[in-house]
Amino acid sequence: MFDGTLTTRLDDGADLARLRALYDGLLDHPPTGVSVEARADLAAMARIFDLDADRPPAEVWRDLRAVLTRQADPDIGDEVAPVSRPLTLMVVEDDPEMAADLTELLTNAGHGVVGPFSDAAAAMTAAGLHAIDLALLDINLAGDPQDQSEGGGVALARTLKQSWGVPAIFLSGDVAAAARHARLATALVLKPYSGRDVLNGIARAVANGAVAR
Repeated sequence: MFDGTLTTRLDDGADLARLRALYDGLLDHPPTGVSVEARADLAAMARIFDLDADRPPAEVWRDLRAVLTRQADPDIGDEVAPVSRPLTLMVVEDDPEMAADLTELLTNAGHGVVGPFSDAAAAMTAAGLHAIDLALLDINLAGDPQDQSEGGGVALARTLKQSWGVPAIFLSGDVAAAARHARLATALVLKPYSGRDVLNGIARAVANGAVAR
């Protein structure tokens, strides 16, 4: 059962393998049943990819499985969707190399970048000083208290939305955390990601109306 304890990253395929083991039975003939809790988790994961969760679980998993598989393999997928205007994007990522690469990617795509920040506190301060269209947040940041029930990126996403109306994209390898906090994310980009994955996530946020066109 997908019970919120899934914390391994997609780098080694463990997350995807476990999700397949749980939900692939839905695609059998006849389908294997799943628990009410597992169905709720499936619907939560579907919503962060803008998939219609109000369908039979087998249909939801079929589409979500394809999305997760594409995210896990950067050589699979569609071309980058266009964004109609440059955006001001906040980047919060505690891996210095990843933060630098992400900033370069966004700048080269014509967007303005606030950050990058390695912790939620600095990002919260900056959010009060800049007009931000969209925040790209790592869910779990280094230095988060070990007994904290949610990563610093999750708390930051909530504050940005409530205080300044800024939507967030979660950058994460922690599928369980993303599912638990799906209502806070306008899109999810799973690690390891390609530049195309990030730009398509931004395009999804614009397309679904979370970011003003």
